[in-house]
Amino acid sequence: MWQLFGSRGNNFARSVATLAGMRIVSALFVENFELRQAPGPSTRIDITGAMFSMAAPSPVPLTIDPHLVALIFCAPEGSGAGVFEVVFRQGEGEDDPIIGRNVSPFTVEPGKFTYRLVKGELDFTEYGQIFAHCRVDKGPWHLVPFTLLPPA
Repeated sequence: MWQLFGSRGNNFARSVATLAGMRIVSALFVENFELRQAPGPSTRIDITGAMFSMAAPSPVPLTIDPHLVALIFCAPEGSGAGVFEVVFRQGEGEDDPIIGRNVSPFTVEPGKFTYRLVKGELDFTEYGQIFAHCRVDKGPWHLVPFTLLPPA
């Protein structure tokens, strides 16, 4: 469906899509993640240390445990039940080698948001980039890159 919106005398068309089921709104590697209440009632999410890379704490081989947080929206007509899957791979492709995996069922009130926090335990034998392939209920993959750099 297309709707026409006005802006200071200028009209522009915007596509209006209906969300069905669950959607990943955002996914990031973070150092810290906290929820707090705000007036309304409303919830605020304090995210600190969002990162896409880090210097290795020691030479490879090593294991690191970055935290991945995903924000998930359930459409008002959704069931509220889902499964969040994260597959850590050595590349962007679905056939690239797997270095870790996490699957967790969850529930969320339809029309609301929830979050999933995954602590990856990832073995690195060399410096380089990996990808967290995230999805809800066999839906489309949402890729989040992470690069391990040589020690500083």
